[in-house]
Amino acid sequence: QVQLVESGGESVQAGGSLRLSCAMSGYDRWCMGWFRQAPGKEREGVASITIHGTTVYTDSVKDRFTISRDNAEEILYLEMNDLKPEDTAMYYCAASSILTCSARFMRQFSKWGQGTQVTVST
Repeated sequence: QVQLVESGGESVQAGGSLRLSCAMSGYDRWCMGWFRQAPGKEREGVASITIHGTTVYTDSVKDRFTISRDNAEEILYLEMNDLKPEDTAMYYCAASSILTCSARFMRQFSKWGQGTQVTVST
């Protein structure tokens, strides 16, 4: 069954770490990305990874977040360290049929999961 299912979101204190997972059944040959949407704000790209492992990050998460994928297990990950209150958002994984996709271009992503909530408190 082709689907995207996120997990791993929870409430943590600032400075903490979380690892989000996305079961990307049927999308092992697709370019993948993580996006987030905070209350009252537009959805924004966080990171993306091609099937060959080329990654793109938005500036606010560089050096703190790491996107990776296990194509054999069909799982997409987002390792988040040094979390800040401004990272609080619903996090979504998404798939793109464009092999060189980038999280900078949300319109490239046509398949979306339901999201997992991350809340960072001070």
